Amino acid sequence: MTAPPAAGPLHADAFAVLASWAPPHPKDERLRREFLRHLEEHPADGVWRACADGHITASAAVLDASRSRVLLTLHSKVKAWLQLGGHCEPGDATLAGAALREATEESGIPDLRPLPGPVQLDRHRVGCHPGGTWHLDVQYVMIAPEGARHVVSDESDDLAWFPVDALPESADDPLRRLVARAVRA
Repeated sequence: MTAPPAAGPLHADAFAVLASWAPPHPKDERLRREFLRHLEEHPADGVWRACADGHITASAAVLDASRSRVLLTLHSKVKAWLQLGGHCEPGDATLAGAALREATEESGIPDLRPLPGPVQLDRHRVGCHPGGTWHLDVQYVMIAPEGARHVVSDESDDLAWFPVDALPESADDPLRRLVARAVRA
């Protein structure tokens, strides 16, 4: 597969990242192909929230320096504990950069250290458009500096560190898989 010619820099980066990513599980391979097909079918808007058919998003499991705790947000709209992340913005040149920007904005923690490459993909239904749409989420890992202190943003009802082996009861399976993969990354 080759990136569509009308792709902008973020679209081209997303395509390159997904085309070269070696999925750790057959389910991830299916999603990788679905995300690539989405980008081929939406060369102008596939990474932007405006794309009603779905759009690429970027998120991150933020681990503390010891990798024994993960920072989660109690999302103000979803009302559930989630990893940090969200929509790509026009200033984002790369998916990894979008994930880092989102994690920094939502945590208030400077100097997060991104690990190379995504660790997981997740496709989930959201209400960004009337009737709903899909987030095609490319998930990364960020390591917080020693002694990092978080600040709750406007997008969160709360932020909290959780032991990686004791996530909140409400954590869904994709979040549990993400944290497990993040610890191993």
